Amino acid sequence: MVGQRKVDKSPGAGQLFGSCLALVLFFFCLLLAPTLSLAIEIRPDQILVLTNCNARSSIALARYYMEQRGIPEKNLVKLWAVDDEQTSREDYDRQIARPVRRFLAENDPERQIQVLVTMYGLPLRVASPRSPDEPVPVPDGVLNAGASVDSELSILLVPEVGRPLTGWLDNPYYKGFRNKKGMVNVKDVLWVSRLDGPDEVVVRRIIDDTLVAEAQGVTGKAYFDARWPRPEKRNKLAPYNFYDNALHEAGLDLAQAGLQVVLDQQTQLFQPGQAPEAALYCGWYSVGRYVDAFAWQPGAVAYHIASSECTTLKRPGSQVWCKRLLEEGVAATIGPVAEPYVQAFPVPSLFFNFLVRQRLSLVESYFRSLPFLSWQMVLIGDPLYRPVY
Repeated sequence: MVGQRKVDKSPGAGQLFGSCLALVLFFFCLLLAPTLSLAIEIRPDQILVLTNCNARSSIALARYYMEQRGIPEKNLVKLWAVDDEQTSREDYDRQIARPVRRFLAENDPERQIQVLVTMYGLPLRVASPRSPDEPVPVPDGVLNAGASVDSELSILLVPEVGRPLTGWLDNPYYKGFRNKKGMVNVKDVLWVSRLDGPDEVVVRRIIDDTLVAEAQGVTGKAYFDARWPRPEKRNKLAPYNFYDNALHEAGLDLAQAGLQVVLDQQTQLFQPGQAPEAALYCGWYSVGRYVDAFAWQPGAVAYHIASSECTTLKRPGSQVWCKRLLEEGVAATIGPVAEPYVQAFPVPSLFFNFLVRQRLSLVESYFRSLPFLSWQMVLIGDPLYRPVY
């Protein structure tokens, strides 16, 4: 996915995409299958909030969120992690994973906790581990042992014996893998969402906008930015074509639900001023270059399918989409901390159907449309958020 809105033909990505054709065909079959009501009611006492004592405002923001959602004080975990957007594998294990695993073992023996919320101040990504033969970590952007902190936390309870660090693991909550025997058991998966952003003001605004949007509803339009017309034959689609078609499917589905939908199928992205009253958005492909086309409604949910859109939430001047979307006013977004490959993104037609048509919570919509765990994706937003359109 590296490049200027064109299909990546680099050897690594090309080989991986070619090998995933069967997976893509499987994905397509899923789009044709009827979806069922899956909503899981998450109680406040099933949410564990993780903070960083080394980061200013992390605990204060956590307490504010917990008060708004009625989460018990005992469900606050204070960690001592590095105050940086990246952590080493060693520090992740020592400062984050082991303390959280220990807290759950001591305080949640009956496994009631379902959701982890990572707060402002916790690292975004886990670097590839060093080894004696490789003194410099493998760069981000290749298939390696690096991952997002949140995606690693989702498999915190999965037995470590025999579990590889390299690459992804099938997500058993994803509808395509629900009956597939794999390394990850659905009962061991934790749903993880992040309340984070460029500064504490943005994080507090996300919390407040979410509550207002739930109480008053979200008005506005849904924007989907495909690159090509919807294909006539949709049973043998390569990965890029599959996701482009999924944008068409999402638009058609939400239009049937009564939302006002704007679907663009030109190569050019929406340009400044072309997307007023934006309540929902998904599109591709502008790597690390946000296009200021949108006037966001309070409570908006939006994500952009490209390689590096959550590599930072705080670096001054960065134009990655997650950071800029949050700065401009969205309440929830999704993005990768390194090259994920296109088939690792939540499938738009599934995600928006779950969120809008079935009214699942934000975190459930994400985990039921996300193919892989222990990988690069991050969900930013209140996990309990259920927007009303």
